[in-house]
Amino acid sequence: MSGEQFRIYTYPEQVLRLKAETVDEISDEMREYLDRMVEFMYEADGVGLAAPQIGDSRRIVVIDAGDGPVKIINPEIVKTGNDEEIVEEGCLSLPGFSVRVKRPVQISVTYTNENGKTVQKELDGLGARAFQHEVDHLNGILIIDHASSTQRALLRSKLRKLEKENR
Repeated sequence: MSGEQFRIYTYPEQVLRLKAETVDEISDEMREYLDRMVEFMYEADGVGLAAPQIGDSRRIVVIDAGDGPVKIINPEIVKTGNDEEIVEEGCLSLPGFSVRVKRPVQISVTYTNENGKTVQKELDGLGARAFQHEVDHLNGILIIDHASSTQRALLRSKLRKLEKENR
């Protein structure tokens, strides 16, 4: 993927439904790739970006929930708190969509950073929500999969339109 222009893959592109592969090696090329992902996330006005959203089925994510960019490789949610909240979420891969998604407010996570170090963190608020959203992408899950049956029925025509545009 080095040297090529990124683009956002949108529903129903197949890469968005695959379980992403674990990253085994972190090289200078990977660090450059992560930097490019961060730049692209900002250009796209995103809070987070998962590699599958740019056509790369590897477990790589970048997030900026207000404290600067975080580069995340092989993320895992280790524990979730008991408190949950429902918040409207958008997604770069579902332009024009907004879905009410119920998620834990606090989570404990682990991941590898761009220097190959294991990081363990407690996240809450937007950081926790963004992390969960991006990990969903790595598992082939989209915000529409969290929609209630009523919400899904309301989204159906918009989804069909997006399917036709992306054929």
